[in-house]
Amino acid sequence: MAEKKSGQVFAVAQQIGKSLFLPIAVLPPAGILLGIGSSFTNPITIATYGLTGVLHQGTFLYGFMLMLANAGNAVFGNLALIFALAVALGMAKKEKGVAVLSAGIFYLIMLTTINTLLTLDGSIVDGVVSETVKEGAITTMLGIQTLQMGVFGGIIAGLAAAALCNKFYKTQLPDALSFFAGTRFVPITAMVFGIITGVILYFVWPIIQSGIFALGGIVQASGYFGTFIYGCIERALIPFGLHHIFYMPFWQTGVGGSMVIDGETIMGAQNIFFAQLASPDTVHFSVDACRFLTGKYPFMMGGLPGAALAMYATARPEKRKEVGSLLFSVALTSFLTGITEPIEFTFLFLAPALFAIHVVFAGLAFMTCHILSICVGTTFSDGLIDLILYGILPGQAKSNWLMLIPVIAVYFALYFFVFRFFILKWNLKTPGREEDGEEAHLVSKDEYRAATGVGVAGGKSLPANFDQKSATILKGVGGVDNLVDIDCCATRLRLTLVDTGKVDEAILKSTGASGVVIKGAGIQVIYGPSVTVVKSNFEEFVEQVRSGAIDKSLFMDAPAPAAVTAEAPAGPQMEDEVLGAHMNGRMLLMNEVQDEAFASCALGDGVAIEPAEGKLYAPIDATVDNVFDTKHAIALATEAGCEVLLHIGIDTVKLNGQYFEAHVEAGQAVKKGDLLISFDMDAIKAAGYLCTTPMIICNTDDYKSVKPLATGDVKAGQDLLAVNG
Repeated sequence: MAEKKSGQVFAVAQQIGKSLFLPIAVLPPAGILLGIGSSFTNPITIATYGLTGVLHQGTFLYGFMLMLANAGNAVFGNLALIFALAVALGMAKKEKGVAVLSAGIFYLIMLTTINTLLTLDGSIVDGVVSETVKEGAITTMLGIQTLQMGVFGGIIAGLAAAALCNKFYKTQLPDALSFFAGTRFVPITAMVFGIITGVILYFVWPIIQSGIFALGGIVQASGYFGTFIYGCIERALIPFGLHHIFYMPFWQTGVGGSMVIDGETIMGAQNIFFAQLASPDTVHFSVDACRFLTGKYPFMMGGLPGAALAMYATARPEKRKEVGSLLFSVALTSFLTGITEPIEFTFLFLAPALFAIHVVFAGLAFMTCHILSICVGTTFSDGLIDLILYGILPGQAKSNWLMLIPVIAVYFALYFFVFRFFILKWNLKTPGREEDGEEAHLVSKDEYRAATGVGVAGGKSLPANFDQKSATILKGVGGVDNLVDIDCCATRLRLTLVDTGKVDEAILKSTGASGVVIKGAGIQVIYGPSVTVVKSNFEEFVEQVRSGAIDKSLFMDAPAPAAVTAEAPAGPQMEDEVLGAHMNGRMLLMNEVQDEAFASCALGDGVAIEPAEGKLYAPIDATVDNVFDTKHAIALATEAGCEVLLHIGIDTVKLNGQYFEAHVEAGQAVKKGDLLISFDMDAIKAAGYLCTTPMIICNTDDYKSVKPLATGDVKAGQDLLAVNG
């Protein structure tokens, strides 16, 4: 049991680490913009390179460089929001776009809640931070003064939003609220939990903040030995993919130190470096910050290329030409960009002892750079590109980059001789030393994890719950190979197929669909307002079939389940009600509506009106249950329980709200005759759509009869439809 729980914790940690890598991968291009822009708008750098004549305020080139610097700053200054969105994207299992939107909403509401509480307790007065507040405890994010949480505020928001999405994206609600079910329910929960989390963090984060400051003090006091331990742990976590989680607190919070730069308290090693890079007053980059940044340059630019040369030198003579191009490629990649995966995982797989030596050498590299006060920053990986941007361009006086060159050279020789010795001593089958007939290749991360199980959270398996309804829908539309696209509107599952001739309407109706409409290559399966949940389940199921997680023979070759015909329990007696005409125009019976779904009463019985003007009125006293996003339809519910759907036009959902204006909102009480929606009839017709407007009783089955009371031309408000309970 403990082992299983430990595995689950590791799986989550690994997934978080992978999610963090997406925003981390954005940092190099942003860092390039900031590095180049800041260097060539810095008066000291401009003077050092003799560029005063062409680079000064007022010149085009100076303005361009300033634009680059500000563009890079826009990323680094809003990392918390970027992390919130990226973590939600990485951690959400399904409906990732919904999770990202919810994370943004969650984060903004969380910050605003904390701001409100800080204002109420007097920590912030008219936008000014009180002198009683600890320096650096409050900052401004996205224009909101809030607690200084760094990227962890964003990570919290991203994790919470993803968890809410994973839990609620299939949530079903009562029919009256069904529009807000499924994926639409997730952002709503994000708002609520954003407030709750903001309140919790208001009380909890100051305690965490104090702990971070205390831990930062301990780390700073640990000296060179602490830097050595940091470097060892950072490399040791590479096989598990957890190194991003480890170094993030040092780079982005007070654990990595704090410093006042240009009047602002900056926390985190990487934040301090880039703030100093952008500051015109920086004389020398902070050694205490760069101790967590610079240490990878020696082994990424020198050590690992030396290891690659050792592998080449010990390869069998007849295979050196073949393996040489492979090893040269990975060595050059490590030297230029600091990407080390192919070569690290090769010797990690073949000789874990070599990797252990590599871990110790990595710790020594961090410590050496700290001792020599080398201060070259990085975005996430230490290669020649970063060295030029954050060491050479800012100048020797700031970075002491020249001292890094002999260290890199020593590490090249050290790795070459140590690796060559152990490859020969242990007869390791490094690339080029394989037996005859074996192809020379480098071991990738995936190959290593597949072979060893290290860093693997779990394998692919069949889902625990086989969704029979989705399986039946897929069978009914002719299988996964016949399916092109999945979408839905307010009431219908809309599918695009290769061949609609393969559709089996009987099978589809057995899933609870009240109707099936086929138009060209498209098919509409009518489920009512709960269709968003059906769509989410169906998309997930189709994805599992396409990935091979579910064998399609399990349902394509099996007989379709029979429709459930059990008699439903009798509901409460409904009251008789009379609804008035919902607009001025000519009354139509439902079977006269030029839409199969409406004409067949698949959504319920009722009447329709061909409008004489572009105005939709309330047919009865009711509460607005929902105004559809596209404003072409509105749902009402009377106090007696009658559920009414008013739908302006045929297929007008495709207009995406154009030509419609809503005059009411969800939850609003309306009286018979109140104007609900106005619309431009001429524009809608010119776009190729009919304006026929059905009035549908969605809970028709709750009534004994639904009867029209008038024919021909009708005026808004006159008795038009009777429902008898």
